[in-house]
Amino acid sequence: MHIHHGKRLILRITLIALALAAVAGGVWLLLTLPDPRHLEQRGSTETLKIYDRNGVLLYEWLEPLEGKHSYVPLAQIPRALQLATIATEDASFYANPGVDWRGILRSAYLNLRYRRIVAGGSTITQQLARILLMSPGERWERSWSRKIREAVLALRITQLYSKDQILELYLNHSYYGNWAFGVQAAAEAYFGKHVAELDLAECALLAGLPQSPTAYNPLHDPDAARARQHTVLGLMVKAGYLDEAEAALAREEPLRYAAASFAIEAPHFASYVREQLVATYGLEAVSYGGWQVYTTLDLEAQRAAERIVRYHLARLREKEREGIDHNVHNAAVVALDPASGEILAMVGSPDYFDASIDGAVNTALAHRQPGSSIKPITYATALASGYTPATVIYDVRQSFLTREGDAYVPENYDQLYHGPISLRRALATSSNVAAVSVLDDVGLPAMLATARAMGLNLYGDPERYGLSLTLGGGEVRLLDLTVAYGAFATGGERVQPVAVRRIVDARGEVIYEAGTPTRDRVLDPRVAYLITDILADDTARIPAFGERSVLYLGRPAAVKTGTTTDWHDNWTIGYTPDLVVGVWAGNADNTPMNRISGVAGAAPIWHDVMDELLKGKPARAFAVPEGIVQVEVCAESGLLPNAACPHRVYEQFIADTTPTETCDQHRVYRLDAATGQPATADTPSERVVQRVFYIPPPMAAAWAREQGIPQPPDAAVAAPVAPRVSRPLLEIIQPDPNATYVLSRELPASAQAAEIAARWNGEATPRQITLLLDGAPLATLSQAPYRVWWTLTPGAHTVAAVAIDTAGQTITSAPLAFTVEAGR
Repeated sequence: MHIHHGKRLILRITLIALALAAVAGGVWLLLTLPDPRHLEQRGSTETLKIYDRNGVLLYEWLEPLEGKHSYVPLAQIPRALQLATIATEDASFYANPGVDWRGILRSAYLNLRYRRIVAGGSTITQQLARILLMSPGERWERSWSRKIREAVLALRITQLYSKDQILELYLNHSYYGNWAFGVQAAAEAYFGKHVAELDLAECALLAGLPQSPTAYNPLHDPDAARARQHTVLGLMVKAGYLDEAEAALAREEPLRYAAASFAIEAPHFASYVREQLVATYGLEAVSYGGWQVYTTLDLEAQRAAERIVRYHLARLREKEREGIDHNVHNAAVVALDPASGEILAMVGSPDYFDASIDGAVNTALAHRQPGSSIKPITYATALASGYTPATVIYDVRQSFLTREGDAYVPENYDQLYHGPISLRRALATSSNVAAVSVLDDVGLPAMLATARAMGLNLYGDPERYGLSLTLGGGEVRLLDLTVAYGAFATGGERVQPVAVRRIVDARGEVIYEAGTPTRDRVLDPRVAYLITDILADDTARIPAFGERSVLYLGRPAAVKTGTTTDWHDNWTIGYTPDLVVGVWAGNADNTPMNRISGVAGAAPIWHDVMDELLKGKPARAFAVPEGIVQVEVCAESGLLPNAACPHRVYEQFIADTTPTETCDQHRVYRLDAATGQPATADTPSERVVQRVFYIPPPMAAAWAREQGIPQPPDAAVAAPVAPRVSRPLLEIIQPDPNATYVLSRELPASAQAAEIAARWNGEATPRQITLLLDGAPLATLSQAPYRVWWTLTPGAHTVAAVAIDTAGQTITSAPLAFTVEAGR
């Protein structure tokens, strides 16, 4: 009996203690509540400052409730924005006492079920209490105590203020992203206008932002913002504030984004950095920490890129130049250091404050179709699967089956077929048919795996991807595509894009310091080199772009263009060992351009940005990795040449992928010159001639007939072909022997040049080749192509080449003579 009595006593004491603790806790919660009669009293805090890599200030964001914060009375806030906010945030706002008991019970059930705070159920009044009355530390705390204190404060606020006063305070202090606190700041930040001027579509967009300002930021992801706007309009219809017809009109209205003008450098980049900081550290820490953020941006490079973008867009709009308005108003540039991933420049539009072109939208982060600029990833996948630059791909009419079982017949940009072509030529000239054929062979999953490994995220529904993905059928961001090309520039190593170098807080303590970048191996270095070698091959792209086109920099540089078939997007992405630059051109609102390709739209911007940012820096050749060899092949078949092959080239191979078979597509036939028929034993010897015919593979036979390529008579039998004749180890291939150049008096001397080129015919790449003109060194080159352009000078000249092979031995070519005559 005594034992049971003792247990009951202990139980009573425990219950009393728990009750007292609960009461004490409740008293503490209530006694420490701030006074809701002082909703607008906030302490002053430090500002956020963002600098470039050299310590030059880009922008200083003032404390949100001071300086830049503009309070507007409810009467000046459109009724549509008020109702959109209520429908989205607190449908029972005018009926509830500051808390929504039904919502609280629903949230309590979910929180108890998952044993943690997973649902909020906060009303507009509760959110206002959290924003204005709680400390930064407590404001985003996910705890029962915070929820209780928030609810009690909301009840008190409802007793002290009218519903319209509460709504006015909420609309003036909520965070809408892009550093906009309050609806007036939001109207200026996104639309460049006073809040009173907003229409229904704009109000619905703003009302959807507070729940996730970063995710729905229309300047970074217009599609996500538009989807959120549609949700808000649906909630307004559900609440009875709109009918479906009004909502439909608002959904269809095009939105123009621009910010009210203010002093800022690199606005798109500064906004990008700010959003990264908020996503990593939270809004409170970034807003009130007094941080100094030192970024990777080079302001001089940024200003140069901005100037070049504006100049070329203006030229494209000059109708008198080409007699056509190309309707291209926007462009974006990203410049990266491929070794570190540091962003050196980011231009999101030509004018951040121009609403007519949606200038505030950062198109460097927008989802756009890449056109042919994604093809190098397809070919990298193929090279890793056993293809070589000499592999023949059939650029002939082909029909492929889609996932749905439909026929898909790709066409080239020039609407022509080019027959059997090498992988090198297919990529360099951007053959659509060849790219689709290769993707069909290597498989979509393999290509997607390569893209992801290189840092390229493809947006949109993966179920909709098909073979057209290699022609740009998916969507990418310019920033991501530029990062992916950086993996080619580094020889197959990927780095993450870096925008921030160091963060210092208000006390001068370093809270973040970028370390040595992690470089992940994502491509075989030999595969990366072969892609680079092809993209840097100005000769291989001559059939599509001409010689010394705008893609030519005068230094080793790899580059690829892209244009979507509907003229919505222009791309040019290219790199040297020290710099990778990506350019997009088009219109932010996705309206089509007028007959403007990547080489005419984005490429001139790319060329001038590269030229400007590399000015004063020595040219560097791309390093040739171990395991790359050169082998002479037949240009048409990609196989070892026989004596009859008329066109031979030296191609680069991964060592274990060199061809072993000899070309059988060039064959010699003995014909009767008089009849064109096969020669027989009775044909007089003086009428017997030997002719070489190209016999295309069966898949290209129809194409060859359409092209009128001569074929041997049906009864002809090919004669035995002699073994291939070896060439000298080192030879001059340009100019032609005994060539004569005549200078023109109508052209400036600096514009008249000849190519001086040598070819190494050995398997192991030499250490270097020096081109000699009249016995004096003209240029020393460490990798193919071994060529330079020489300004013509009258007189008789000789050119030769001297190579140093891998063993350190010197090999000298035979000299070649040519003449330059003065103009008459």
